[in-house]
Amino acid sequence: MTFPVPSAPKKRPATPAAALPTVEEVSAGGVVVDLETPGHPVAIIARINRGGRLEWCLPKGHPEGEETDAQAAVREIEEETGIAGEVLSPLGSIDYWFSVSGHRVHKTVHHFLLEASGGYLTTENDPDHEAVDVAWVNIDDLGRKLSFPNERRIADIAREYIIHQLRA
Repeated sequence: MTFPVPSAPKKRPATPAAALPTVEEVSAGGVVVDLETPGHPVAIIARINRGGRLEWCLPKGHPEGEETDAQAAVREIEEETGIAGEVLSPLGSIDYWFSVSGHRVHKTVHHFLLEASGGYLTTENDPDHEAVDVAWVNIDDLGRKLSFPNERRIADIAREYIIHQLRA
């Protein structure tokens, strides 16, 4: 005779998620790569999360005014990393949910591949002061450095685009 395996009890949040108001947010950013340097380094940022841990991530931010997603990506990447770039290709979008201050946020981030065209690494121009560090990371090492799986997938798409579209 077989017995069903009991499942763990489901945790219930103090406030049901459905009861929280939902806010939609859109951001744009991506991968800015130095195609002139061996290893094709990518500029990424570090920030401190709400739990106090350091997270390495792709630069991104909200579009301002009438900016397109691509224009916002170029501006945000330069503000957060100090590196100017020109859009080569869209890389795709990711979306995720999180809760903060009594509401749920559904965030969609549009990512682009940019070729670095100037500047130097700095976080001094980040108006929100979210970036606490910035670094060049070779594109082949990017997946091991980025904190979030969805951003690692975007980095893989960028790497494949560079291999198959730009090196060909």
